[in-house]
Amino acid sequence: MSFNVAIDGPAGAGKSSVAKAVAKKQGFIYVDTGAMYRAMSLYYIRKEIDVNDVEAICARLDEIEISLAYEDGVQQVFLNGENVSGLIRTEEVGMATSTISKIKEVREKMVALQQEIAKTTDVVMDGRDIGMWVLPNADVKIYMTASSIERARRRHKELLEKGGTKTLEEIEQDIIARDYQDMNRENSPLVQAPDATYLDTSDMNLEEVIRAIMNMIDEKKAAV
Repeated sequence: MSFNVAIDGPAGAGKSSVAKAVAKKQGFIYVDTGAMYRAMSLYYIRKEIDVNDVEAICARLDEIEISLAYEDGVQQVFLNGENVSGLIRTEEVGMATSTISKIKEVREKMVALQQEIAKTTDVVMDGRDIGMWVLPNADVKIYMTASSIERARRRHKELLEKGGTKTLEEIEQDIIARDYQDMNRENSPLVQAPDATYLDTSDMNLEEVIRAIMNMIDEKKAAV
């Protein structure tokens, strides 16, 4: 029987960094669902397809194959056989992903793949719809968030290290806009699952967040 950990929350909450660390410590597989959606968005951007054109998006779904592989314990994301892990973290891809992920057919394709992985594997899966829609029976569920300005500061630091030029104010506005899109989309909106633990990381460092989630996992295992 596999053990599943679901971590949900808005953009920039630090879900991926925390999920990767927790998975490594637990010996679980980390599944970055956001990266899978981002890879799909990259495909449409490259094809110059309007991400708001639902009919065009759905017409090309069968042309897209998203797969995962692990190198030295690090997830690699492949788009039609190409490793695109280093190409999917731009703001352009992020905003396109927020739009594309609203489409019912897109979500159905992704959710089926994610659920198949979790059936037979101990996983830590992070995203925006995991606890409610992808893994509703997950053993541990966390809704992880932080204030919009704190999330913007974290993202701004990352972008500066990569040579980005966006201001802190611009990044915070992008985050607020993305929150609105994610929380108000028709299909699988971002919401906290009723049985998820709310974790505000605004005033926590990475190690403190990891420790808090590890304690939740240990408590659940001890109770089984």
